[in-house]
Amino acid sequence: MSSQTPTAAENTAGASPNTAAPKKNPRGMMLRVLAIVVLLAVVGWALWYFLDGRWYEGTDDAYVNGNVVQITPQVPGTVVSIGADDGDLVHAGDVLVQLDPSDADVALAEAKANLANTVRKVRGLYSNVNGAQADVAARKIAVEKARADYNRRVALARSGAISAEELAHASDALTSAESGLIVSQQTYETSKVLVDDTVVASHPDVQVAAARLRAAFLDDARATLVAPVDGYVAKRSVQVGQRVQPGAPLMAVVPLHGVWVDANFKETQLTGMRLGQPVEIESDVYGGKVKYKGKVESLGVGTGSAFSLLPAQNATGNWIKIVQRIPVRIVFDDPTQLDKHPLRLGMSLTVDVSLHDQGGPMLAQQSPTQPVFSTDVYKRQLAKADAAITRIVHANMAGGK
Repeated sequence: MSSQTPTAAENTAGASPNTAAPKKNPRGMMLRVLAIVVLLAVVGWALWYFLDGRWYEGTDDAYVNGNVVQITPQVPGTVVSIGADDGDLVHAGDVLVQLDPSDADVALAEAKANLANTVRKVRGLYSNVNGAQADVAARKIAVEKARADYNRRVALARSGAISAEELAHASDALTSAESGLIVSQQTYETSKVLVDDTVVASHPDVQVAAARLRAAFLDDARATLVAPVDGYVAKRSVQVGQRVQPGAPLMAVVPLHGVWVDANFKETQLTGMRLGQPVEIESDVYGGKVKYKGKVESLGVGTGSAFSLLPAQNATGNWIKIVQRIPVRIVFDDPTQLDKHPLRLGMSLTVDVSLHDQGGPMLAQQSPTQPVFSTDVYKRQLAKADAAITRIVHANMAGGK
């Protein structure tokens, strides 16, 4: 029995007409496409990072901060009225709290009367000087007359024209006139010392009375608590009828147009950060549709833990290194940005600092030349007190002028 191998033609002819060519694997194609996409993404990210991304540092650990101006009384008193409540806009000088001014008004009236009385007494001192000076002049004339009479009687006594008794009387009169002149000169010097090198307004007694009036005036003015700055009222805790003591917090005024940003960056992010670098700020309340422009004002001089009440003690057996955060203060370039989109204290923000310009310093190089934050409201009170003193002194001068 013999076997015969079929030819290629026979095999082809015997194959089924329904047999198809093998299909390509779609999964492998997708993996290749995915690999290409991932590779392109990595290349794109690398290009972005080295060309632009590495020149920015950002954090979402940032919050709005600002000045909280506490309204506290400087004198004790009972609250009789409240001029503003939480959320109200107030301007510098607006009345916020009124204390009962009765006691202060009485003390002020007494101080005014005391100043007026002192001015008149000091005027009397100047008059005494003039009177003492005139008395000295009169006594000098009396001494000269008594001496002339004595000298004439001495000559007459030698010739026997008058008795020794009459000469003795002339001598006594001269001695009495000389003694009176000495007393008058001493009185004049004493009066002159009290007013020497002064005018009524600069006399020490008037200055003391003026200081008492100034203190009474300020106590009376301080019964009215005013807003030191423009801002919005917050944390009102005072009530009508409440007896308050100096230093007790009654409410606060927050100037929202002067807020800033405290951003907490990791210490590894501060390598290229410098003062004055531009910052882009986004708030959680407005999202990405509102972007604020700012700049780095200062870099913190220590971490939060370094200034805590109980600083961490790392010199222990169990120690784990933790990346610390440094507070960076950021100020807004244009405060008018806050008019359309105001921010409140404590709001969360996201900040991105541009590190392109690294020519600035890391720490401040000069001390401040102007106050960081100030008010002139209380200077106005003192100016009013000085004006009242001037009026009283002028009214009690000679002739009421």
